[in-house]
Amino acid sequence: MSTPPKASRPIVAVSGLHRGENPQPGPAVVAGLRRRFPDIRIVGLSYDPMESGQYTAGIDRIDAAYLVPYPRVGHRELLERIDAIRKDDPFNVVIPCLDSELPNYIKLRPELDKRGIACMLPSEQSFAQRGKENLFGLCQRLKVPVPATIASNDPNELARFVERIGYPAYIKGRFYEAHLVHSLYELHSAFNELIGTWGGPVIAQEITVGEEYDIVGLGDGKGAIEGSCSIRKMQRTKSGKGFAGIVVEDPTLDELARKVIRALRWYGPFELEFIKAPGRPHQLFEMNPRFPAWVDFPSQIGCNLPARLLERLQGMKPTPLKSCSAGQMFVRHCVDVVGDIADLAQMASTGHRPGPAASIVERG
Repeated sequence: MSTPPKASRPIVAVSGLHRGENPQPGPAVVAGLRRRFPDIRIVGLSYDPMESGQYTAGIDRIDAAYLVPYPRVGHRELLERIDAIRKDDPFNVVIPCLDSELPNYIKLRPELDKRGIACMLPSEQSFAQRGKENLFGLCQRLKVPVPATIASNDPNELARFVERIGYPAYIKGRFYEAHLVHSLYELHSAFNELIGTWGGPVIAQEITVGEEYDIVGLGDGKGAIEGSCSIRKMQRTKSGKGFAGIVVEDPTLDELARKVIRALRWYGPFELEFIKAPGRPHQLFEMNPRFPAWVDFPSQIGCNLPARLLERLQGMKPTPLKSCSAGQMFVRHCVDVVGDIADLAQMASTGHRPGPAASIVERG
């Protein structure tokens, strides 16, 4: 959790650049950084030449993009690629925006420190405790309401659990994806797909029908929350992503968040996802170890968490974070990003492309 010496001009690397129907957080993080530091240099770390955030030219623009190996390849290969990229773009801050990346970055923490690369990362223990396979046990210890959950590498064990709690139920991948299953056949099909994609264990979780609430925040590593914003989801995509939300003031939610972050001594960004069924308390069903895709919304109403993260890592004087007022809302707005096929070809063939020359055209 050491902080490198303050840099004269930070160069920030950001991942998770896709902004499709299942949006990733990277472009929202970039937008938040540019709202506070408009001339900062931002480097995109991409897994696919088609990630749309590489080609935007607005407030979420990046100055250069580089392909990196998929997380499943391992941390050593990631470090080799980081070293190669820094020969051209010597970034000294990295903000990983995908759950599956965090294990590699946590393993690389000593190597990042040696290279003067600052990053807000939870401890390996904290990261594991909030994992989908361990969250139920953590919440039980903390007396935080949580849906009944089990994790296993054995589909028959999951099936027995679901038989007890009743269908339908969620079958979830270790990092991503959730399938709502209504039968034993669907359970086995979902299990095979998820374990093949994300590895084990696979999680089975009781379904609770109600309103969904999210909290985005930044933990200081000592048990406190530096800033946060709570919303109720008003619209969701098919994959459950918030497409519209409204700020809520709920002391119960705030206290549950403080309890979890205090216990984990969480260091860095987080998102807590709750569900509230009529007549039942808020249940914490997921904790994501990064900013959500809607993090630029609070940035626009005075609670700029990506900027606070950078200020902390660079030893800057922190800009005050405002409380998000209840009733403020966002609705995601889709745009078409226009570029040239030469940009895509360069990224695909060389793994590197300089700043975007794209423009943004709203859908008619």
